[in-house]
Amino acid sequence: MLTTDVLEEINVKGFADEYVDPTLDLYDEIEKLKKQKNAVILAHYYQEGDIQDIADYIGDSLGLSQQAAKTDADIIVFAGVHFMAETAKILSPTKKVLLPDIKAGCSLADSCPPHLFRKFKEQYPDHLVITYVNCTAELKAMSDIVCTSSNAVQIVESLPPDQRIIFGPDRNLGAYVAKKTGRDLVLWNGACMVHEIFSREKITRLKERYPNAKILAHPECEETILQLADYIGSTTGILNYATKSPSQEFIVATEAGILHQMVKDNPEKTFIAAPPNNTCACNDCPHMKRNTLEKLYLCLKNEMPEITLPANIIARAVKPIERMLEISAQLGL
Repeated sequence: MLTTDVLEEINVKGFADEYVDPTLDLYDEIEKLKKQKNAVILAHYYQEGDIQDIADYIGDSLGLSQQAAKTDADIIVFAGVHFMAETAKILSPTKKVLLPDIKAGCSLADSCPPHLFRKFKEQYPDHLVITYVNCTAELKAMSDIVCTSSNAVQIVESLPPDQRIIFGPDRNLGAYVAKKTGRDLVLWNGACMVHEIFSREKITRLKERYPNAKILAHPECEETILQLADYIGSTTGILNYATKSPSQEFIVATEAGILHQMVKDNPEKTFIAAPPNNTCACNDCPHMKRNTLEKLYLCLKNEMPEITLPANIIARAVKPIERMLEISAQLGL
C-alpha cells in the first residue's frame, strides 16, 4: 500500500511536472486512454469546466456515489477531492481508483479529525451517528449512516422520532437539517471554508441591482445566508431549480464551478456568483481546483496517484454508505 506521503511525492515528482506536449489534443488523448484502459471519469460540479466537459458523469456527492457503486469500468478517475475518491474505493474495492491531484483535500473533512470525533462520539453512547459524505473514510467507518446534502433531511426523517442523533461534520448543514426536521441533533463543529465566506451584506446589495434574481444557496452556507435564499438545496438541486424556474436571473451561493453547467443547460439565463466577504477574492474551492485537465491526462496515462485504503476501513465504511443508498432508493431519491 502506498502511504499518502509517498503518493504526494509521486504526484509532485513522478509526473505532476512531467512535460505535456502543448500541441496534444488532451480531450482526444483522454478519450483514447479511457477506451484502452476501460476507464470512467467521474467529476463533481465544482471542477473546472474543461474537466466537466470530458467527464462521463457529472454530479453531486450522492450522484457520484451511486455512479461509483454501479460502474463496470476497471479504472475510476475521480475528478474531485480526496474523500470522494475514497468513497469510490469503498464502494468499488476491486477497482483502481485514481485522483488527479492527491493533495486535493477538503477543509470540511479536515475540520473533523477522526481521533477527536471518536472521543466526541464516546460522550453520547446512545446516539446514532450520521455523517455527511464530506468526511474521511475513517470517519465513515465510525458512522451508522452516511448522508449527502440532497438526502440528509429525508434520512433523518426516516428514523424513529425518539432516536438520538449525532450529526457531523458540517454544523451548518446539521443546523439546517435540525430546523427542517424539528429534531434535536448533537452537532460536530465543522464547516466548509467556501460556504462560510459569503457576505450577506454584499448579496443584499447585489439583490438590489438584480431585484428579479432568485437567490439559490447550498445548506452548507451559514444561516444568515440561508435566510436570504429563495431556494436551498444540493448542487444538483440548485441546478435543477434553475433549469425549471421561469426566472431569468439567479444569484448562486455555492462553489462557483457549478455555474459552468448552469450556463450550459440554460444559455439564455443569467447566473451570478454570490460575492464573498472582504477577505476573500473568490468563492472557488482551492482543493477542487487543484485538478486540471493536464493532471487528469497524466493521471490516466500513468495510473497514479492511486487511492488505497486498509481492508478493515473499507469493510466498516461501506456499511453506512450502503445504508444511505438503501434509504435513498426506498425514498426514491
